[in-house]
Amino acid sequence: MIALGCDHGGYELMQEVIAYLEKKGLEYQNFGCDSTAAVDYPVYAKKVARAVQSGQCEKGILICGTGIGISIAANRFRGIRAALCGDCFSAEATRLHNDANILAMGGRVTGPGLAVKIVDTFLNTEFSKEERHVNRVRGIDED
Repeated sequence: MIALGCDHGGYELMQEVIAYLEKKGLEYQNFGCDSTAAVDYPVYAKKVARAVQSGQCEKGILICGTGIGISIAANRFRGIRAALCGDCFSAEATRLHNDANILAMGGRVTGPGLAVKIVDTFLNTEFSKEERHVNRVRGIDED
């Protein structure tokens, strides 16, 4: 299950992501928002982060105007590793090396075609589980 969340700046791009997930037959839970009316991104970042943190959802996708604010808000939760990605290489690397569990994108900076490729890469790349990366992820999660 994939947790989805966006603000008004990410709403239109999220519709593209939803269409991709449905085409692939992937289950998701949409935590909002539900229009382009102005809302506050931390509300949706928290909902997605909590769903991933609790294990209710395996991964998450967050979209705001730039992807910056919503990723910062999500990363405040223990065990959440939200990565802002604007290209496929970064999406692959953050899964391989950081075991990122939330993908963040910018609806005003990433076009729909590229966004779908980034989502595909993020969802289909497994964590490498190499000892050096496991140790680094452990270091991120420690106080």
